[in-house]
Amino acid sequence: MTQLLERFLDYVAIESQSRPQARTVPSSEGQWLMARKLQEELLALGFVDVTLSDHAVVMGTLPANVDWPTPVIGFISHMDTSPDFTAKHVAPQIIEDYRGGDIALGNGEEALSPVMFPVLHQLIGHTLITTDGKTLLGADDKAGIAEIMTAMAELAASDRPHGAIRVAFTPDEEIGRGTAHFDVEGFGADWAYTMDGSRVGEFEFENFNAASATVVIKGNNVHPGSAKGVMVNALDLAMRFHSELPPGETPQNTAGYEGFFHLHQVKGGVEQAELHYIVRDFDRDNFEKRKQLLVDLAKRLSRGLQADCHINVQLEDTYFNMREKVEIYPHIIELALTAMRDCGIEPQVKPIRGGTDGASLSWMGLPCPNIFTGGYNYHGKHEFASLNQMAQAVQVIVRIAELAAEKKSS
Repeated sequence: MTQLLERFLDYVAIESQSRPQARTVPSSEGQWLMARKLQEELLALGFVDVTLSDHAVVMGTLPANVDWPTPVIGFISHMDTSPDFTAKHVAPQIIEDYRGGDIALGNGEEALSPVMFPVLHQLIGHTLITTDGKTLLGADDKAGIAEIMTAMAELAASDRPHGAIRVAFTPDEEIGRGTAHFDVEGFGADWAYTMDGSRVGEFEFENFNAASATVVIKGNNVHPGSAKGVMVNALDLAMRFHSELPPGETPQNTAGYEGFFHLHQVKGGVEQAELHYIVRDFDRDNFEKRKQLLVDLAKRLSRGLQADCHINVQLEDTYFNMREKVEIYPHIIELALTAMRDCGIEPQVKPIRGGTDGASLSWMGLPCPNIFTGGYNYHGKHEFASLNQMAQAVQVIVRIAELAAEKKSS
């Protein structure tokens, strides 16, 4: 596990946080640093057809070591880390042979506690990698990158049978641009797996349908002393709009296959206000109904307003449920589940209450379910990873490669 740990620590030391306001892809210079580093590492491992695109997508091929035709499989992870919390000067802590109880983060002002995070009870004896309480860690998704690279190094240095394997590392997944410049045809894999899950055994081939919604409210501001019958307070309308959405259909009140409306930003004043939502649902029909509900509510609340006052809803689809694009290829699913079982891991098939690059790639013609990485509590200061589970992810990648080599291409 030493090489795996060293790679991971090397990667998280590079600040590669994505930046939503940037107009370029990648959105940060740190992602270029990561991309160039990974390009060099692939070349050093003996990969061929190694490319670095104008948008920092890294691809490469580990040549087959068998002389019969096999499917070309791929493994994919993203280089950026979430913009939700600072990622400057990540300083990981390594807790060997975790014995339970609270883990002090940094100077002890913050702690990783099994009271708040009960999963720690299941990780007694593991080597844990935590933050120092001041930044996120970056296990999402640098754990996945470290696992892919370690598995490829193991395959390159051994005589384990495998067909041609394609790997790719993408930018800006966290802000929904990870596949915007991904060349599926150029990648050339028959199918792929994203390494972007969480606890050991997780396997996911369905995810939310997702959209963003911006509700723009135009009011009319006058002096409050003479406002009667004239002022239209955009903030009042904003509060009314939000209050008329189903109160139980929010992230904090839903789980499993339940969808939601998530208000994540409010800005403005009396003259104009904006509500920013993300809309999520696994069922496509319900997803469309959720978007229509926002449009209909805006129309209803706009009735009777002054001529220059209005409520408009701007909708943009982000990604769709990959299930209908993946389940038609059951061998892709079964291969991964078999690999896990062969590694002594009981698969935990579950829906993603979010999305991955694999969702978009599946709709772009590359079936791409998602596999665990051993990381937890993503996007914040309590993020951590189990090195033991990361090592299990490496084993699963290697075993998938071996099983795929047993499948003759038609």
